[in-house]
Amino acid sequence: MNDATYAWQQLPGGPRLAVATLAQSECAALAIYVPAGSRDEVALPAGLAHFVEHMVFKGTARRSARELNLAIENGGGQLNACTTEDHTVYEGRGEAGLLPLLTDVLADIVWHASLADADIALEREVIGEEITMYRETPSDHVGDLISAALWAPHPLGNPISGSLSSIARITRKKLLDFRNRHHFREDLVIAAAGPFTLEQVRDLLAPHLPATFHRVDRARPYTRPAGPPAQVAEARDTEQLQLSLAWHTPGRQDSIRHALRLLSLMLGESASSRLFQELREERGLCYQITSDVTLFHETGAFEISAGLDPDARDEAVACILREINDLVTNGPRPGELERAKRLAIAQSKLAFESTAAHAAWAGEGVLDFQEILTPAQWRERIGAVDDAAIQHAARLVFLEQEPARAEIGATP
Repeated sequence: MNDATYAWQQLPGGPRLAVATLAQSECAALAIYVPAGSRDEVALPAGLAHFVEHMVFKGTARRSARELNLAIENGGGQLNACTTEDHTVYEGRGEAGLLPLLTDVLADIVWHASLADADIALEREVIGEEITMYRETPSDHVGDLISAALWAPHPLGNPISGSLSSIARITRKKLLDFRNRHHFREDLVIAAAGPFTLEQVRDLLAPHLPATFHRVDRARPYTRPAGPPAQVAEARDTEQLQLSLAWHTPGRQDSIRHALRLLSLMLGESASSRLFQELREERGLCYQITSDVTLFHETGAFEISAGLDPDARDEAVACILREINDLVTNGPRPGELERAKRLAIAQSKLAFESTAAHAAWAGEGVLDFQEILTPAQWRERIGAVDDAAIQHAARLVFLEQEPARAEIGATP
């Protein structure tokens, strides 16, 4: 499955096409990447991009919502979609012979969705329940709080799904305007993977493309404000404290991204990580503690989150900062970086057992970097990170920057 050949091209007057050719694959994956998400909602109701993502599945001029689902599932395939801060992806997967139908259906929903008023009213209720579900789950909701603490008032600080009040202001006109502005961008990326060449996918796609695409300026950049970071706390009748800390980082265009990925693995992404071992295994302060790196074009975030006994908050924060300070001062311990590299490379190899992962790799490579590295090239870059690079990344992120903080618990 990892023996893939990657290629991409800018289609004349249209989007970019990226293809991972897997000669032995029996499966197909197709994805349309719209380079717009919640960060593009400047002066718009929060949750608009996510609302559009929901609405395209409600029907087109040719198919009802039921017919869209049956068309794919009768062939054994699946449809899905996801909205993030900076892009929305619509994807389908199935057996290799299903690619023509996947192409037809995905093109239909992305460019020809009806966005009917009656469906908008119904989907507003559905999205409202989704918002309520996340808000009532503290371990999920703390993610929205830390985003607000780190990014607000920039749209990066808004919940991707919006709020009950913001989605109430979303009208059909706003949905149509957002869809028409962003779904017809010339910087879209269409990605495919399976036993097909780029030329075969291009020819299959051509009849389904809109006649014209247009240029859209990049979303408003984020500029870090002066002053101390925000501290956000929400009172909840719960026995557990949800705690999240976050620091600003450089964006995905910076070569430091590889060191940041390994730094996160070393700090909190694995059972052998420093924070898991110290806070859970050695001190019993939490059941779970995690770290993560989120990167956008020009900025990013390094986050650490945990669920704790409220009485353990101060001890837990002190332990977290102590491990960070040790990395800043002394760098990795013997063997620590090599273990993180092995974990990162193994995770990558496991992921590439999926045809859909190859489509995502190709699509996101072109979307974010205008190139598609082979997995082997990526591993070489991970392998080239040394102890000095890890220590440099730790100093850059943690040394002169206090973290934003978000908490959910009984005693904020």
